[in-house]
Amino acid sequence: MNRQTCLIKQILLMILVVAVVASFNMSMYVLLTRRLSNNFSDTSQAKMIDVGAYLPHNAESDLVHIDASLKLTEDLPVLDGAAALVPVYAAFVDAVYPAGSVTYEGGSFSDDNYYGENFAADSKMQYNNTVRGYQAVVDGATDILFCAAPSAKQKQYAEEQGVDLVYVPIGREAFVFFVNENNPVDALSVEQIRDIYAGKYTNWAEVGGANRVINPVTRLSGSGSQSVMDAFMGKQQIARKSLFAIVGASIGFSFRYYVDGMVGNEAVKMLSLNGVYPSAENIQNGSYPIISDFYAIYRADNANKNIPILIDWILSGEGQEIIEESGYVRIR
Repeated sequence: MNRQTCLIKQILLMILVVAVVASFNMSMYVLLTRRLSNNFSDTSQAKMIDVGAYLPHNAESDLVHIDASLKLTEDLPVLDGAAALVPVYAAFVDAVYPAGSVTYEGGSFSDDNYYGENFAADSKMQYNNTVRGYQAVVDGATDILFCAAPSAKQKQYAEEQGVDLVYVPIGREAFVFFVNENNPVDALSVEQIRDIYAGKYTNWAEVGGANRVINPVTRLSGSGSQSVMDAFMGKQQIARKSLFAIVGASIGFSFRYYVDGMVGNEAVKMLSLNGVYPSAENIQNGSYPIISDFYAIYRADNANKNIPILIDWILSGEGQEIIEESGYVRIR
């Protein structure tokens, strides 16, 4: 009888342990897993693009191909730029530079090859992205950089090196904010966005959404989008995130074409700001409230005679056609 009682107790204990484990797993699912499955923080982070899909002089590349009136054959300026602008400046190379001027050594981008070491040192097209791209143009390794406006640190680096940079606006783009497609919020005001990142709003219910913690995602310091975001915040500082933000629903920011055209993640949606959606039409007519120019940037003391020739062509009808057909908005 004692042995039978002992066996029953062991069985009951095992059932209790299983119930506790199951209860714990269910609690973790409700508190974390289910929430994180709809969190989309990773879609707000920097995404590596497939540069191999945008190589000049390749009929299969995802580039705008035009028959340009300008053809350069010597003293070719080295072009570099931000990830979001690779399709633009690669199309410039495709239209104006001779075949063989770009040497792509292949391979996939990775943590060890993050900034485009796939291009040979003598290639006239490079990809260092924004952070290292600004350093490259200041140091003279790049002749023309295609990027958004610089951060304070990037301006300071140029000043410390005694370098004056020339910024020529060549196109326009919307700076957008995006959330998960399941987030019921479709629109926010500019002030609501600022207050979210300043830490004044910490729950989506405070701005018309569900009762979920807000996870405001930022980008790498010095990147083009983060520099624009810092300028957008004005005198307000981006607040430190709550420890509970990881279990909340995210909001991220980037440039419209990078989100909509290059990354193309259907699980996210761009928000309307002040009631205006970031369409190409609303960028062109100026009704969307956050429009950012992007630039062709070069050293003022760069003696390459083809730099002003190429930039004049970029500002011509042909160059602006490439910008527009690539998914951006022409400056003129």
